[in-house]
Amino acid sequence: MFLRAGLAGKRLLSSMAQSTTPIEDAMRAKITEALKPTTLEIHNDSHLHSHHKAMQGVTSKETHFRLTIVSPAFAGKLQPARHRMVYSLLKDEMAQEGGIHALQLKTRTPEEEPRAQAKE
Repeated sequence: MFLRAGLAGKRLLSSMAQSTTPIEDAMRAKITEALKPTTLEIHNDSHLHSHHKAMQGVTSKETHFRLTIVSPAFAGKLQPARHRMVYSLLKDEMAQEGGIHALQLKTRTPEEEPRAQAKE
């Protein structure tokens, strides 16, 4: 019985390693660890762009993302600096074949979030 439980645990770990969204998983982990966001929304819009000429022959389903990140780490920084922070975190995912092709970012501090939501 102990052996069966051990094998089931190995299968579970194996299936977790076979994620169908490895780029999204990596983005979530890196952003969460580095920026400690109070809000992190990741939208995969790849299906909306699969017909584009630049995407012909690309088999990846993780190429176009829209992110909303609310983090105290953005305090005192202008939007370009905030975006550079995120690009730096995701440089590997952006450089790999079939990786991130387009990234739309909304970066806010917790203090900015209520005002931004009121406008939307």
